[in-house]
Amino acid sequence: MKKFIIILLACLSLYMFFSKTNNQEDVRIPDSAIRFRVLANSNSPRDQKIKQDVRDKMQKELYTLLENTKSTKEARNLIQGNMDNFNKILQEEMADKEYSYTIDYGMHEFPEKTYKGITYEAGEYESLLVTLGEGKGDNWWCVLFPPLCLLEAEETTNTNEVEYKSFIKELIEKYF
Repeated sequence: MKKFIIILLACLSLYMFFSKTNNQEDVRIPDSAIRFRVLANSNSPRDQKIKQDVRDKMQKELYTLLENTKSTKEARNLIQGNMDNFNKILQEEMADKEYSYTIDYGMHEFPEKTYKGITYEAGEYESLLVTLGEGKGDNWWCVLFPPLCLLEAEETTNTNEVEYKSFIKELIEKYF
């Protein structure tokens, strides 16, 4: 009887795993989402590092600003109301760099992106866009609201390791 239960649980787990994997293709960012994008000057290692530094500074500020936001309209108003603050952050970050930057909030073109096995369509989206120098390098983008990249930013600040356990493995170890 124990073996039957274990086999049944294993089959159920496999079914749930594969049905979850197939559903990931259906994930879609809502049309009302607000994105954040940083375009690097070029693909040189130095310019990509600058892009990452700008991204990190801006993400930290955006997380603080938007962490309790409840609607797209509220997020939009907060972003638009803080453009001067974002500009100051960028001025400080770019002060010793040999090229300029622009920051703009509005509708911008985005390329297709595949992230964690999910492909997001290319198109024109409401976004906060930071362009470094000529903006000809690889870009980085995420969703500000709903706060998908802000959750990711919060996860990276937590240094505690997560431990995953398998229920099936525990059953097998217990009974065999």
